[in-house]
Amino acid sequence: MGRRRTLVAALAVAALLGSAACGSRLPESDFERRAPSGGVVPPRGGPPLRVGVITSATSPVGGSAFTGPRDGAKAYFERLNDRGGIAGREVEVRTCDDGGSGVGNNECVHKLLDEQKVVALVATTVLDYAGAPRVAEAGVPDIGGQPIGPAYDTYPHLYGIYGSLAPRAGEPGWGGELYGGTEVYRYFKREQGARTAAVVSYNQAASAAYARLVKRGLEAEGYKVVTEQVDFALPNFRAAAADLKDQGADLVFDAMDTHGNARLCEAMDDVGAKVTAKVTNVQNWSASVADDYKDAPRCRNALWATGSSRNYEDTGHPAVREFHAGMKKAGKGADSLSQWQLEGWAAGLWFTAAARSCAASGGDVTRACVDRFMSRGKPYDADGLLLPVTYERRAEPPRTRRTCVSVARWKDDEGWVTQGDMNANCFEVPQLSYQP
Repeated sequence: MGRRRTLVAALAVAALLGSAACGSRLPESDFERRAPSGGVVPPRGGPPLRVGVITSATSPVGGSAFTGPRDGAKAYFERLNDRGGIAGREVEVRTCDDGGSGVGNNECVHKLLDEQKVVALVATTVLDYAGAPRVAEAGVPDIGGQPIGPAYDTYPHLYGIYGSLAPRAGEPGWGGELYGGTEVYRYFKREQGARTAAVVSYNQAASAAYARLVKRGLEAEGYKVVTEQVDFALPNFRAAAADLKDQGADLVFDAMDTHGNARLCEAMDDVGAKVTAKVTNVQNWSASVADDYKDAPRCRNALWATGSSRNYEDTGHPAVREFHAGMKKAGKGADSLSQWQLEGWAAGLWFTAAARSCAASGGDVTRACVDRFMSRGKPYDADGLLLPVTYERRAEPPRTRRTCVSVARWKDDEGWVTQGDMNANCFEVPQLSYQP
């Protein structure tokens, strides 16, 4: 369930707030246009390449919940343009806020595809991707989007940041079922010796359904699972914290929003509940942890995040240093960075690799050419920022799969600290089905 945690958790939170709604590396130098002699061809120039970014910048989930990937992509393209763009052509970013609604999303799709004629969408991060069928029908590649819903496992031409093996012929996954691995749970079992896990949820349908999914994955890995449910309107976090302490939980997972998590952590500190890890996901992997959990110092320093991209604080890696430099130029200091920003930056890198492949072949950068690069079936890792992303079309879902996980833990004096090499935190794990 590791890569799907973002998807389902986001849907659960959206419902709570009243919405209707794992290869080879391909460095950027591989896609520079080269002359037959091997020399680099000088930039050709030309009109700007227009890309679109659709974001639920305003939505029932909150004003800043979905803006990280947009900000990362915009900062990447700004830095790219400073360095000459793509074959001498500037990348022009057109953004659209869909308001978190299906109607708004369709309006953004129409505006960007039909009116502004973008060559691709990049870093889509929306609450309700109602316009996905129109994007697919138009053959517009959607690159590096966040899978907050089943669209990236349903339609062709859509390439989410985590990849897919599904047929993508208009139906989610295989026969309406998606599959996810248990690598996160295997990691904590192998590396931290965890054996008992608590899953905390609200007494609300989407939250409870996600909690059941986490419980299944934990049980498949042999954990003793303790379930805690609190009332959404009047949550008694102290009682839940006391019980998970009495049950001797090593890990705590949740199906709640950031506010609920912070209050649970405060309650855990109050009752003296000490755990190996309070596990969160990529959405909460940000510098804001210091403020969000300011009243729960013990629990805050037990926070671990898992995902499919390199820790945004891993500045020993050159691609992460580039990210930091670009975000700084865009006005984002170290205290305002996040993992979703890094993934938006990686989405920009991915589009650039595709566009440069078009230029290198001597042709124009078109929707069809960009899509051919995206659908070639080779893994892509954004210069090491991502676990290799694969897009295939398998007739049958895999029963098991070798999957890897990126892990970091929070320490007040250091921030998010990387735990092992994400390309080595790998496991052959079962793939469990679930319905989106």
